[in-house]
Amino acid sequence: MRSEEELERLLRSIDGRGYKAYKELQRGSYQLRECQLFVDHVQGDPFAAPSRMRLRVPMQTARIPDDLFSNRVRRVAFEDFVARAVARAIRYETRGGRGSGKSGRVEIDAGGQEILERTAARVCSEFIEARLEVGLPAAGRRVLGREAEELLLDELPAIAQASLRMEALGEKDARRHIECAEDHAALQGELVERGLVAFVADSAILPRESGASDRPPRKNAVPFKAPDALRLTLCLPFAGNVHGLGIPKGVTLIVGGGYHGKSTLLRALERGVHPHIPGDGREQVATRASAVKIRAEEGRRVVGCDIHAFIDDLPQGLGPMRSTRSFESDDASGSTSQAANIVEAIEAGSDLLLLDEDTSAANFMVRDARMQALVHPDHEPITPFVDRVRELHDVLGVSSVLVMGGSGDYFDEADTVIEMRGYVPRDVTAEAKRIAAEHRGGMRLREARTPLETPRHRVPDRRSLDPSRGRRDIRVDARGKDALLFGTNEIDLRAVEQLLDPSQTRAIAQILVRAREEWMGPGVTLSELLDRIETSLDEEGLDRLAGRPMNLARPRRFEVAAALNRLRTLRVEPAQPGR
Repeated sequence: MRSEEELERLLRSIDGRGYKAYKELQRGSYQLRECQLFVDHVQGDPFAAPSRMRLRVPMQTARIPDDLFSNRVRRVAFEDFVARAVARAIRYETRGGRGSGKSGRVEIDAGGQEILERTAARVCSEFIEARLEVGLPAAGRRVLGREAEELLLDELPAIAQASLRMEALGEKDARRHIECAEDHAALQGELVERGLVAFVADSAILPRESGASDRPPRKNAVPFKAPDALRLTLCLPFAGNVHGLGIPKGVTLIVGGGYHGKSTLLRALERGVHPHIPGDGREQVATRASAVKIRAEEGRRVVGCDIHAFIDDLPQGLGPMRSTRSFESDDASGSTSQAANIVEAIEAGSDLLLLDEDTSAANFMVRDARMQALVHPDHEPITPFVDRVRELHDVLGVSSVLVMGGSGDYFDEADTVIEMRGYVPRDVTAEAKRIAAEHRGGMRLREARTPLETPRHRVPDRRSLDPSRGRRDIRVDARGKDALLFGTNEIDLRAVEQLLDPSQTRAIAQILVRAREEWMGPGVTLSELLDRIETSLDEEGLDRLAGRPMNLARPRRFEVAAALNRLRTLRVEPAQPGR
């Protein structure tokens, strides 16, 4: 490891030279006061992606108590806390832009309101480390050596001093962050034990600051308060007894007038699969980790998906009917795409579906009695979701939570009906059942369909995943949160609403490359592939995915499956009988 003086001499020697002179820093490591600086990648010019560096402080200097990272939940939460502390230190200790392009920029992938496993920070018994993006200073394409000295020799050590030592981090705040994550994990465990699919604590703040911000509002937010009939008390390791709304397994409707908080509650449940940071307002909102948000997605590709439970064989002119037991489309309709999204979620292991009628295909959700009288069931291939939602739970064990503001046809099927009124929930199950009984004669007719079956599993063909582009064997990357570049294909992920962060999308790209190289094979079903991916990530962590420094955050198996299913070159075959 080189000394601080050696780094200073190097920077002075390249001052004023062409930008590529910075490559002399490549793969170097330097002792800077109490911290160590590792240079993993040097950008090619000031307008390219910033250089990748790591700041490391030995544990005997950092003095982090071992119990702050003694299990996986604690380690993920503490590393998340560290990354946020580094981000704050960057704001205070650096002066930002100093030259052309990205010169002087220092950033860390600190994330949003959720606590996710990331590569941004690492803590172990030997050291604590922050992974940074650093824009090396230049004027045009000439090295600004003196500016680089200030950045690397003064500002980076100051960041380490302010964020990579327990004294600076604040043990009380660190423990509070960790306790939020551990209480959330305990809540998810309680859901399974008590036969619930979700829990929302009293006093939770569910509304967000704006449509463009996931932060809680600064004022006038209505605290959540559970209705008496659905209120229960759970005991958490750190928060103690917590009162709130418990949503049981089965079929749950969220109803109410427009702008009264229906979709806000569902949105909180979508995000409740992850723990949230202290002060978010949703710290004690928990949903089963297997929950998947379902919506219509016109235009998506569907391949080899068994949607016959919802869509019967389709007519195609004067030719034979088109089977939907292995449905394929390069441009799926709203109803066929929503059916495929449900089947794919179940195939990936979901036992909880979240739906909002505003983002669903109307003809997929319900067909009322008048429409059934006009269009005979023999001429309608769609079995509406209302006619399957009960079977999904009773036969497959898959619960549903639905936002419904315009149709009461689901009252017959619901186990629980929650009305949102001014962001306050009311239990209106008994009233909904009474209304359903009184109006039964004028409601839709139940259509006779084949019994619901477990969807067929599929085997992805590894040869259909090609990450190459031009002369490059592997060309994959994230384009923000909602698009993934995979070779010559762009995977559209805009409708995958539980994908939260570009770093998750970037991780999915790397996972698909590794899946092709290591985890896919003859007879390996999609479900088995997802099991292999999760086992590898549990055992190896995210760092092994790319083989080079990269901002990554761990996605769930459901978002990985969603990306693979939307790859337009994907080919599949049915699994062997019995699988």
